[in-house]
Amino acid sequence: MSEDYNMSMRKFLKQVGVTSQQAIEEALRNAPDANGRSFKARAVITIEELGMTHEVDAEIKAQE
Repeated sequence: MSEDYNMSMRKFLKQVGVTSQQAIEEALRNAPDANGRSFKARAVITIEELGMTHEVDAEIKAQE
């Protein structure tokens, strides 16, 4: 794989990870009864031009 490919992939995945974590943390802070609860989460990544969809399901437990 080329260096350009590797860098663009890393940049995309870093942006997804950082911005997603920030959004989740903000939502948990703003939820009045989130402490210690678990929440189902789903992430969906699509590349329309390639006809690709990737879904990840997980559970996130809020801090107590």
